[in-house]
Amino acid sequence: MNNKTIYLDYAANTPVDKEVLKIFNEATSKYFGNPNSTHILGKIAKEQIDIATKKIINNLKENLNISEDMELIYTSGSSESNNLAIKGIARTYRENGKHVITTFLEHSSVSAPLTQLKEQGYEIDILEINSDGKVNLDSLKELLREDTILVSICSVDSEIGSIQPIEEITKIVKQYPNCFLHIDCTQSMGKINMNLQNVDLISFAPHKFYGLNGFGGLLKRKDIVLEPLISGGTSTSIYRSGTPVTGQILAMEKAIELATKNQQERYKYVKELYTELKNKLKSYEKVEINTITDENPFILNLGINGVKANDFKHKLENYGVCISIKSACSVNISPSRSVMAITHNRKRALSSWRISLSHLVTKEEIYEFLKIFDKCYNNISNKQ
Repeated sequence: MNNKTIYLDYAANTPVDKEVLKIFNEATSKYFGNPNSTHILGKIAKEQIDIATKKIINNLKENLNISEDMELIYTSGSSESNNLAIKGIARTYRENGKHVITTFLEHSSVSAPLTQLKEQGYEIDILEINSDGKVNLDSLKELLREDTILVSICSVDSEIGSIQPIEEITKIVKQYPNCFLHIDCTQSMGKINMNLQNVDLISFAPHKFYGLNGFGGLLKRKDIVLEPLISGGTSTSIYRSGTPVTGQILAMEKAIELATKNQQERYKYVKELYTELKNKLKSYEKVEINTITDENPFILNLGINGVKANDFKHKLENYGVCISIKSACSVNISPSRSVMAITHNRKRALSSWRISLSHLVTKEEIYEFLKIFDKCYNNISNKQ
């Protein structure tokens, strides 16, 4: 085992920024009163939460062009946010219809609650995906019906990195007044330029952009009513009970501030790393690049023809390289749903794995990874 670790799995988790951690530590010590309490320390904590929440929403209005009438529900992460959006809409608006549209590209925290809804009598339709990993807009037009109450789509696929045409999707969905549009922005927030105007619900989590783990957010239009997943008090929202975590909320505000402020600079640097990496890897005869477009440099999906992803992952691990076969919450022995959706090739989907980059990755680490990849590739090729 190599003593040095090369971390190339930033789509799964990012290290917390020192400034974010500092804010969390200070806030946790200073504003320790329960924000739900009516005494002076509770009111002070509540005031800090209100200030941070307003800053977050204003920041996202400016950088993501979210609707003017958005409110923010704090959750334990994107998984809870996705579940609250999907189940909340389905249960509240079931009298308008029980038809939902989604894609094969979604995280398990979207596909699993949809499976539960299907067992309860809801009809779930899956959109066609083009060869570039983007939603087929004609398929969306064909599937939408008067009884469609929800369309749930990720802004960026977590495995192949494709960016969805959210503006075009929004225009189509908005022709159906009873249908809400939910976008899972877990992989795009703070990384990719997006225009989320008129999107109804938006999920995200700060641990994907150098914030803290165990926390997340769901933005929703104020006029939308959701049936809560957790009941027993109003907290910062009637839609999610529990004691508000002042330190986490202030830390989230800082993480979003830093991510949006540095987004263009970080994107430009990561694009350089991505281009170097992709150009070198695609020169190998048996390497199959599954990431089709280069608009998202943070994720590169590839595979080696005839080599199971898990086998190659273990070889890289022997040299201290950390990559993912699929999203961190997926079952590794199953084929990639995303790669299957664009290639329709099960063997290719079983051989695919993901490199995810960050501004924290150095050029030296990329060069070292390429040396290690070459060793592992040649070792496997010689055995075949």
